[in-house]
Amino acid sequence: MTDITTAPPALSIADQITARLTAALSPTRLDVINESAMHSGHLGDDGTGESHFRVVVESPAFAGQSRVARQRMVNHALADLLAERIHALAISATAPGE
Repeated sequence: MTDITTAPPALSIADQITARLTAALSPTRLDVINESAMHSGHLGDDGTGESHFRVVVESPAFAGQSRVARQRMVNHALADLLAERIHALAISATAPGE
């Protein structure tokens, strides 16, 4: 039986986004902004305070990729979170120097 008082705390959605995008894209810049408070009471607000996010990510992996391809790369890294936990995600994805 696990003692819940010593179990590690669950990562917030923002922390999970940060960890996944860092692992997948090795970004030179990554800002994960929780915008859920701006959507309180709106469609998709699940009451957790972690349903709407904006990411600003700069990565060498985006060099030579279209805007759509970049967004697909981000979406792929976050696929299960998008399916189950995140209602809305705004993405700004650039390559270094853009």
